[in-house]
Amino acid sequence: MPANLTRAELDAILAEDAPFADLFGFVVEEIGEGRARCRLPFSDVSIRPGGTISGPAMFALADFTLWIAVMADVGPVPLAVTTDMTIHFLSKPGGGEDLIAEAALLKSGKRLCVGDVRIFGAADPEETPVAHVTGTYSVPPTAKRL
Repeated sequence: MPANLTRAELDAILAEDAPFADLFGFVVEEIGEGRARCRLPFSDVSIRPGGTISGPAMFALADFTLWIAVMADVGPVPLAVTTDMTIHFLSKPGGGEDLIAEAALLKSGKRLCVGDVRIFGAADPEETPVAHVTGTYSVPPTAKRL
């Protein structure tokens, strides 16, 4: 199903309300109703000792990707905010490798959206994920659900 958020709407929100996306270098690769796929390019600013992308950068990628999935479901609501997020680090990402996050909503309610995010190394996204994340977003009561 198509997203309830156009690419033009998303680009405007990112330009106006999400300067952190440029800071990390996040790339939105796909959006669909209640789902999103984003990339975190490997960069010296996001690595940890050992040469892999750091846990805080992976958490930011998961949070960002879930935010995009929420807006893809409910429409352009940039004021949707994280209320809860849990991350499980499963394996060490490959050195020098971009990371891919795939988010899907499990439940989209009137005020809360619950989702699941899996983060993979870009070299082989069919491998075991490097992290698994669950999170909940609060949708403002003034949001016009589509």
